[in-house]
Amino acid sequence: MTVFTAIDFETADNGRDSACAVAAVVVADDVIVDRFCELIRPPRQRMLFTHIHGLAWEHVRDSPSFGEIWPGLRKYLICSEFLVAHNAPFDRGVLTACCHAAGVPLPRRRFVCTVQVARRTWDLPRNRLPDVCGHLGIPLTHHDPLSDAEACARIAIAARQAGAAL
Repeated sequence: MTVFTAIDFETADNGRDSACAVAAVVVADDVIVDRFCELIRPPRQRMLFTHIHGLAWEHVRDSPSFGEIWPGLRKYLICSEFLVAHNAPFDRGVLTACCHAAGVPLPRRRFVCTVQVARRTWDLPRNRLPDVCGHLGIPLTHHDPLSDAEACARIAIAARQAGAAL
């Protein structure tokens, strides 16, 4: 059985430790079996990317910190053989910075980038998440973390079914 987790972060500012939302979608043998989504109170009140994801300080100020949501998120990551993300270097960097800032051990899991997988699998003019989802007919509410994570999971499933190695 192959188990992986798609992960997506939204951030408040340019700091990689500024996660303000996270979602994880667990896939077992190409079937989505679980979902997790949580708002996070970032370490600073500065919300530079509200225009992208719609989250303002008012939405997250009473949310738990990353360290407080970590036990819930961790179980979705450690059950997996690997993690997938669309633009994996970004999400890996946010996970690393948030774990470091919270003083929690980073789970040692390989990251697979579905941007790279899409480039290898389909001949698309662009490989942004909305473009790949449009090509595959995957519904997407872009920059909603659960929608992005589920879309990423579905891209990985489609790639595996097309014969791509993850």
